[in-house]
Amino acid sequence: MPPNSRGHTAESLPVLSVLIPASNEEALIGQCLEKVLQSAWPHAVPFETIVISNGSRDRTSETALEMRPRFAEKGLVLQVLDRKDGGKLGALNAGDHVARAPIRIYLDADVEVSEGLISQIYTALDTPQARYASGTLILATPKTWATRAYARIYAQVPFMKHGVPGAGVFAVNAAGRMRWGTFPNIISDDTFVRLSFLPEERIAVPATYTWPLVEGWSNLVRVRRRQNAGVDEIREYYPELLRNDDKPDFPIREKMKLALQDPLGFAVYSGVALVVRLTGDNSNGWTRGR
Repeated sequence: MPPNSRGHTAESLPVLSVLIPASNEEALIGQCLEKVLQSAWPHAVPFETIVISNGSRDRTSETALEMRPRFAEKGLVLQVLDRKDGGKLGALNAGDHVARAPIRIYLDADVEVSEGLISQIYTALDTPQARYASGTLILATPKTWATRAYARIYAQVPFMKHGVPGAGVFAVNAAGRMRWGTFPNIISDDTFVRLSFLPEERIAVPATYTWPLVEGWSNLVRVRRRQNAGVDEIREYYPELLRNDDKPDFPIREKMKLALQDPLGFAVYSGVALVVRLTGDNSNGWTRGR
């Protein structure tokens, strides 16, 4: 069979799989896939993309399927799984079950990757040693005053500035994926995966991706509560992973400096943390709450 416009043949097995769990993401999955489609890919063998629609009640699956011909034009496979059951972890496991490539990128449906991200992650993970990788996170421009204020401080937290947080995008190679079996039924899949690797095994590539915070005070509180519960869950069930945590300190002097520079931002950021601490975990399920 003759090669397509990128020099691939239909029989080429992919060297990288992009897995996108998506629940009721009709409004966002098209743009997410558009950015994946626009990725620079100079390598001789293609990558594949798998959308796992989990418990969607909208046109998430149909919207994703409409992109298949455009992927095919570039010699790229786009597969869409339609699961009736909800749950992100089940979606990730379903995607892993059908993925054919040794390198896996797990991508949230509300993320927009830059042109070079997928290729740079592939290069970073193309090694026999177990490795984890993510890109350089850029926060999407918030729409509400509370999230705008929160985001200004969130972006300055040492872990976000100097770590490899993997929020919205994380990837592992074959040796890295062997660190665990199926994804466990926990809240914080990204933290679980990140802490499955030593700090020196994690790679931050320079290519960027855009990731949104939730909008509005109540959603910020709810998601922060959920994040804290996710960390507590790992502490309880996977305490051995905590030795791989390398979050830098956030000393009082740095907090005071930020408070003086941006009083409103710091008030919102610390206020969200305080409300969560005082009210405890009363979350009942998970939605991003845009």
